[in-house]
Amino acid sequence: MKLKLPAGEFKAYLFDCDGTICDSMPLHYIAWKKVLGQWGCEFSEDLFYSWGGMPVTEIIASLNDRHGLCMPVAEIQQRKEEMFYSNLPHMKAVPEVLEHIHAQHGQIPFAVVSGSTHESVRASLTTLNLLDRFQTLVCAGDYTRSKPHPEPYLMAAERLGISPEDCLVFEDTDMGIEAARAAGMASVKVPAPWERSLAAV
Repeated sequence: MKLKLPAGEFKAYLFDCDGTICDSMPLHYIAWKKVLGQWGCEFSEDLFYSWGGMPVTEIIASLNDRHGLCMPVAEIQQRKEEMFYSNLPHMKAVPEVLEHIHAQHGQIPFAVVSGSTHESVRASLTTLNLLDRFQTLVCAGDYTRSKPHPEPYLMAAERLGISPEDCLVFEDTDMGIEAARAAGMASVKVPAPWERSLAAV
């Protein structure tokens, strides 16, 4: 399947990372299930995808609140990231997005805007040999208010020196699309893995 981009001449592309550039969401979910299972913490796949783009520390804090648990945030984050890194060799790019990266690389600037850490984003993009395509990475720790707040996307536009209305955002979650809209940016929704599989049949 092909992504249908909105009409317009865009001067920059801003990409979410997990689930947008990298087909990494299934790998992240496997890591979450293994780590949280040791605490008897339920984390449904539906909830996981609806929280896509939320920083790891916020996910753990929200799960603690939801289930009345006291999981140590820093420890859970570290173990979850380690589990994810161990699965990185199995990761692939999302082909529908990779097509647009290849087509526009060198023509307009790119940025990654992610709820993941710099370390995680760099590891994922390095695995796919894509890290050098991006002029800047805006990741957890760079901003104070995460998606669906527009701050992460506005920060990326400012770093690139491009007006928000001239940016096109690629996102796989409603939370991310909402952040792009709040930033005054056009966006394109990247289908979830199962939606892409159905379209290929």
